[in-house]
Amino acid sequence: MLLLDTQVALWVLAAYPRLGARTTEVIESATVVHVSAATVWELTIKSMLGEIDVPEDLVTTFEVEGFELLDVAPEHAAALRRFPELRRHDPFDRLLVAQSFTMGLQLVTADRILLAQDYPFTVDARN
Repeated sequence: MLLLDTQVALWVLAAYPRLGARTTEVIESATVVHVSAATVWELTIKSMLGEIDVPEDLVTTFEVEGFELLDVAPEHAAALRRFPELRRHDPFDRLLVAQSFTMGLQLVTADRILLAQDYPFTVDARN
């Protein structure tokens, strides 16, 4: 089971060419592909600030694409403590890492900082 980070979720929606061929296959063949409520939150904020254009009904867009939405639970927030090396990193990314770890999901990301941590549950989206 997979969890897409925010950037990768956008890449999938836009059929962005930087998404690697192997990763595309992994996503297409996965039984379940999750998008976090944190991603919806982040994209909504960025859209409201005029930084990005996203569909107004983003939740429906993700559901139509076949993604399962993953709620943010208290245990996800508490798991942030397990990753002190990320304390200065983007808070949405930190939450996605905690969710992946807690839920036993593979986090598909192109974030260089996250990939450099060499967590066993991260997948480089560019491959």
